[in-house]
Amino acid sequence: MLLRLASLDLPGLVHAITTRDGGVSAAPYASLNLSFSRPDDPEAVRENRARVYAALEIDPRRVVQAGQIHGADVLVVEEQHAGRGALDRSLVLPPADALITRETNLYLFACFADCTPLLFYDPVSRAVGVAHAGWQGTVKQIGAATVRAMAQTFGSRPSDISVVIGPSAGPCCYNVWPHVADEIRSAFSFRPDVLSTRDGQTFFDLWAANRATLEAVGVQPERIESSDICTIHHHDRFFSHRASGGRTGRFAALIGMRE
Repeated sequence: MLLRLASLDLPGLVHAITTRDGGVSAAPYASLNLSFSRPDDPEAVRENRARVYAALEIDPRRVVQAGQIHGADVLVVEEQHAGRGALDRSLVLPPADALITRETNLYLFACFADCTPLLFYDPVSRAVGVAHAGWQGTVKQIGAATVRAMAQTFGSRPSDISVVIGPSAGPCCYNVWPHVADEIRSAFSFRPDVLSTRDGQTFFDLWAANRATLEAVGVQPERIESSDICTIHHHDRFFSHRASGGRTGRFAALIGMRE
């Protein structure tokens, strides 16, 4: 049910990326669909979320989710936001594809199915963040935007921040349309190797692109950990929009700090 990465497996820090196993949703959302935006039974989604919260020993009333629109806006989550979107889609915060907080016992939640989860932790200023980076968010450099927001809001130094790049569409499988490749090429003129060509198709390396923007904003290379798990290739383990033709659920990434 839960994937954790070593760099964030720290005392007082809660983080996880969910798999698609261990829930109650029926096909094609089987089984641990965590998104109310899919045409799944809402009660099944609530039960799935409740199982994740219980496994992490966190209170749903302390979980926060925003709407996701493939943008690069960053929202600062504060105490008054507690519980927004945790068990009811109508209560999600306004659209923001990245959330940051330094409040303890607030847990940031975002959903994915091929887009890249980014999890942030600054142990010095005691702040965390989560970002949803599909190809559009990656081109808009949402990872860098999140680091800058943590610096401006909490005084974080980019060199202190650790970042996890979670499972997403991998460079082995993620072929993109020519107009998308053109946007990527323009945004990453400093790293043309994020695109590759095989068999007449162009493939995008979301992991390398997000790593490049994080390093460019000052995150240290040794503080970036990538799961290197392709959700398209491993669609039996993670929900994949591309592999399913769009008929699938969503997994989640969560992060927060205990008192």
